[in-house]
Amino acid sequence: MLYGDQRSDYRRIFFRAWEKQRHGQPLEGIETIIVEVALAHPEYHDILAQKNKYQDQDFLPEAGQSNPFLHMSMHVSILEQLAIDSPRGIREHYRKLLLKKGDDHEAQHLIMECLGEMLWRSRQTGTPPSEQVYLSCLEKIGSK
Repeated sequence: MLYGDQRSDYRRIFFRAWEKQRHGQPLEGIETIIVEVALAHPEYHDILAQKNKYQDQDFLPEAGQSNPFLHMSMHVSILEQLAIDSPRGIREHYRKLLLKKGDDHEAQHLIMECLGEMLWRSRQTGTPPSEQVYLSCLEKIGSK
């Protein structure tokens, strides 16, 4: 999770991409994926349109809040992983989940559960994220 200036810089990318989208300006690089993800989440449009209000907003799980920037960034990460099939085999796991769910967004949410688990374990153990943990989780949910 990003904090301080890094968090502000990271969020600024989301706000800038959304503003460019709203004004019909051309998108560059990662902005295209960010806007694709944002368009799939209309519940976040007001947040993205209010930079001054949400730039430094904390979203506290203990207060029942989910962090829209974390959620969207996980979608962005998954889309990038699928584009390059890294970790190797994620495209095949996605294909199976897509067949199972019949919906791209729902398949990404299942992948997101595994991505979140991998990151949580990494943080708890103080070790780098493990592709094996990630792929094992995907295998498990794919076989349910």
